[in-house]
Amino acid sequence: MITKPHTLIAFLPLFLSISVFAQTSSTFAPFGARGSVLHMDMSPNGKRVAYLSAGPGRETIAYVAEIGSDQAPQIALVSRGDVGDLRWCKFVSNQRLICRFSGVTDLAGTLAGYSRLAAVDIDGKNIQMLGQNASSYDARARQFDGDILDWMSGENDAVLMSREYVPEINRQSRIARNADGLGVDLLDTRTLEVTKVEGAMKSADGFFTDGRGQVRMKEYQSREGSSNNLSAKIVYHYRLKNTRDWLPFSTWEDGVGMRPIEVDAETNSAYVLKKLNDHLALYRVKLDGSMAIELVYKNDKVDVDGVVKIRRNSRAIGVTFAEEGQHIEYFDAKYAKLVSSLSEALPNFSMIDVLCSSLDEKTLLIRAGSDRDAGRYFAFDAVKMNLHELALTRPSLENFILSSVKPMTYRAKDGTEIPAYLTLPPGKESARGLPAIVMPHGGPSARDVWGFDWLAQAFAYHGYAVIQPNYRGSAGYGDKWMLQNGFKSWRTSVGDVVDAGLWLVNEGIADPNAIAIVGWSYGGYAALQSDVIAPNLFKAVVAIAPVTDLKLLKQEARDFTNSNLVDEFVGEGAHLIEGSPLQNARKISAPVLMFHGDLDINVGVQQSQKMNEKLRDLDKKSELVVFKGLAHGLEDSKVRTEMLEKIDAFLKLNSARR
Repeated sequence: MITKPHTLIAFLPLFLSISVFAQTSSTFAPFGARGSVLHMDMSPNGKRVAYLSAGPGRETIAYVAEIGSDQAPQIALVSRGDVGDLRWCKFVSNQRLICRFSGVTDLAGTLAGYSRLAAVDIDGKNIQMLGQNASSYDARARQFDGDILDWMSGENDAVLMSREYVPEINRQSRIARNADGLGVDLLDTRTLEVTKVEGAMKSADGFFTDGRGQVRMKEYQSREGSSNNLSAKIVYHYRLKNTRDWLPFSTWEDGVGMRPIEVDAETNSAYVLKKLNDHLALYRVKLDGSMAIELVYKNDKVDVDGVVKIRRNSRAIGVTFAEEGQHIEYFDAKYAKLVSSLSEALPNFSMIDVLCSSLDEKTLLIRAGSDRDAGRYFAFDAVKMNLHELALTRPSLENFILSSVKPMTYRAKDGTEIPAYLTLPPGKESARGLPAIVMPHGGPSARDVWGFDWLAQAFAYHGYAVIQPNYRGSAGYGDKWMLQNGFKSWRTSVGDVVDAGLWLVNEGIADPNAIAIVGWSYGGYAALQSDVIAPNLFKAVVAIAPVTDLKLLKQEARDFTNSNLVDEFVGEGAHLIEGSPLQNARKISAPVLMFHGDLDINVGVQQSQKMNEKLRDLDKKSELVVFKGLAHGLEDSKVRTEMLEKIDAFLKLNSARR
């Protein structure tokens, strides 16, 4: 029997999230605040946790804390956005961390993303950058250091790492570097001593290890012509045990073929995703030369996402997929039983994940959440069967009454049932005539899932009914639902979004004079384009980092190696004009409010700037707020709070209910 949880680590710095909104009386601040725990990892001995916590503005702080200790956590690293944003920190050993930074930089007038890996002691000392040292003779910019392929035993400070090598152009020197491409090194993160495992090769874009220090697979994304642009075809090779020769394994192109996702040493096989009856299923393929394949798991409703692994680099224990919410099907009997017991001990949480464990698997890091709870972390002692609460993801919302999220379907004009999520204001589950928001997700090759959503909860708490449609063009439901994608098939995708608004009105849930549409990225595109085809439905349009012109979207990719992929995804034809809000601005009748970061490399800020200029030239109501120094996600608590406040004021101003 599992002992019920109690708060053991009260030391986690909850003041960080509180400080974000302590100076304002805004009821949006607790929702706009980034999480007090953005990522958490457990040390190999199970005695410590490392976690990222949001500070003021863009600041992110990496802490290390002793489990069960009253001592204050130690600061290992602080990111203020000047050298990139901290994304995660993980233990390489009990005394040392590896952390990833990523950001956006200007490369000769073009904004480009980059990432860096750094190792640091748990007390913040002995920082070492893990990528190749830069040189003024480098033949090109090095955007990415590489990836940690294998965390090894955790008994020392070494990892197996893929590293991007850039050659030098220096005709005056005979010792200029000439390694070019992606290689694999056994790297001591303290001394930076390197043992070459795989020499740098241009014919590799990634590697897979078996979790025991052996490189067993590689992948290469094919290039097209002299431009070296990426194609959609990815080629995979593998090795037999204890050999060096590469053997052909599979190809993957536009969802066809086999896509390896993990190598399992215990079964000497690779877990792969492969289509079965229009949906991605999980298979296991032998790496012994036979290529024998067996089905591990299939779901006739949705695609399989991937696998869950335990003990740093060890075996796969379950498979992940999303129906209404995200699910894990554990095929490891021990963990299936454990999660079932945890569900009984934590009855208020419908989403329970085993994130990681100590090397001996006697201590586990557990995350639990629900639609009304952003999540909290627990340490589980598998020997004593004790469960202790460690930290809350969003303590700023702990005393708020939040809304239940209801999975449902509505009927589109052609009779198709569209899956969606409906969030009503707390205490108004049966209310009618509410101010309402249709909130299409981004992507378009993505989907919403049941669970906590800070945007939807912020609006629902402030009195809005919110519907989030998984329109046709969304990912995860198979090829037939995906269609050609939400740009080429924009009429169907955006039509489904419009029908979500009509459903709210026809059901009496929404006040027809107070219904708006709010979207981010592709969702912003869908918001604007919805008003093009249904100009009398929405009383206000809010678009955050929206695509507004499909031709411009293709142009923005022309300086990058994925330009061919973007060009193919967006396509050619009449939809470039008919499906672009910028080209149809004259048809937009509702007031428009847009937000954009000026360092956005997903959707360039010029998309919003041109839309705003065009609408104003046509004497339409339009406002654009540009946030300096921020990228696509607007990861700044103050900025997010300001945005929520502006949206609420804008919706009220343009509602008959104001």
